[in-house]
Parts: sequence; C-alpha cells; structure tokens
Amino acid sequence: MKRTYEIHDLQPYVNWAYFYYAWQLRNPEQQQKSREEAETVLHRLDGNYHVYALFQLFDCYSDGDDVIISSPMKGLCRCPFLRQQAQGTDHLCLSDFIHPDKDRIGLFATSVDHGLECDFDNDPYQKMMIQLLADRLAEAAAEKLHEEVRRKEWGYAPNEHLTMEELHAERFQGIRPAVGYPSLPDTSLNFVLDELLQFKQIGIRLTESGAMKPHASVSGLMVALPEARYFSVGRIGEDQLRDYAHRRGLPIQTMRKFLASQL
Repeated sequence: MKRTYEIHDLQPYVNWAYFYYAWQLRNPEQQQKSREEAETVLHRLDGNYHVYALFQLFDCYSDGDDVIISSPMKGLCRCPFLRQQAQGTDHLCLSDFIHPDKDRIGLFATSVDHGLECDFDNDPYQKMMIQLLADRLAEAAAEKLHEEVRRKEWGYAPNEHLTMEELHAERFQGIRPAVGYPSLPDTSLNFVLDELLQFKQIGIRLTESGAMKPHASVSGLMVALPEARYFSVGRIGEDQLRDYAHRRGLPIQTMRKFLASQL
C-alpha cells in the first residue's frame, strides 16, 4: 500500500510539542506565536509539496529474539532484534510480542518531498523552519497511516475513535516502534526493511550507515498485540553483540559501529 498525503491532511496530526522542543520554546506565548508562523509556512507549502507513505502486512512468527517474515517476493526473511540486558529491566525484546507459531506484522516508511530539504538553502532561518516542519510531517504521516492501518487496512481496531491528544499519548492498541528509537536502536535494520518494502517507491535512499535520505523520513514496525508496549533496549554486553552480529550475518566490528551507543 502506498499513500500520498497533502500537507493539509497531515496538519491535524502534527505533534507540536516536539516542534516547540526543537526551538527550545517553553513560554506559551512564544509557542503560540511560533505555531502561527509555522502554520502560515505549511499553508504556503500545501499543494506544492507532498508526504509519502508505504505499508505492507506480512505473515510472520517469532524465533527466539528474531522474527521470521514471510514475503511473497523474498521468501522467508529473518529480522533480528535486541533484548534488554541491564539489571532492573523486564528483559524485553520486540519478538516477545509476536506469536511463535503464526502471527502478522506491519512494516512501514514515510518521507517528504526531496524539495523540502533542498529548495530553501538561500534562507537559513526558513531552511531550519522547513526542516523542522518536514520532520513533523513525516511523523504525522506515520501517525495517520497507523490510524488507517488499525481501523481499515489491517482492521484489528475498526471501532477505534481517538482524539489527537489520545493518539499522541499512544493510547491505541499495539505499538509502532521506529528504527533508531529506543526499542529498535539499530539503524542498519533499515536495510532489511528496504528489501521487503522497497523504500525507493517513495524516494528514500539509504546511506552506508542505514540512515534515510531525505532526513525527514520514518520507518519501522506495526505490532497489533494489545499487551505490546514501548521500551528502551539500553546498554548491551559483548555477549549479545556477538550473538546479534551472528544473527544479522555481519562481522562483529561492523555491528559494533552500528551499535556504538548501546555498548
């Protein structure tokens, strides 16, 4: 499934709290003034730039700390995950939320028009403003896409009716962990997702480190289990690094670079 969103369709889904945080705005009056300016910019961009989304639902099952995904094009694909290892944690892994016999998992990516990151180089302030708005639009597209998936495409929550505040507070069923975030910190997993989704369909290319271009892009998983919850993997030991590198089929030194912040 591929979606093209108009900016005005996404504007209600924008989480302005992160926009204010990026500008370090704590005063309500400053926040309101900045939002009004940002909404004027969004109105100007609307119709000239778009935001794109990809989603696909796959059969899968868990195998230890891995999830085995069945793709019509690629066959069985092993997607390894990291487990919490520090004392005082629940030792969670994303594979814990996938049934070992038979289940389903969603993969997604969202991104903005390339022009939002390169058409405003002559004005540093506008460039920063639009970059921050582009980041918010990519996240808003993920939020709207996830809502559509829960209610229609996957349809496991067809009667869901949440306010924007409830959506931003993540009161929906299931989770949407994104690559690079605390429960999915290995950005090189983007290479696995790219094989299954073909990011190029919405203009995303990957760097050698697995970072996405345009920068204002989001990728990740959608899990339906009601008991699924977000968590932070945190620090891992050399034992898990070696095991994870083996499961990824990559040299330990390569994985050490990808996971430097977790070691």
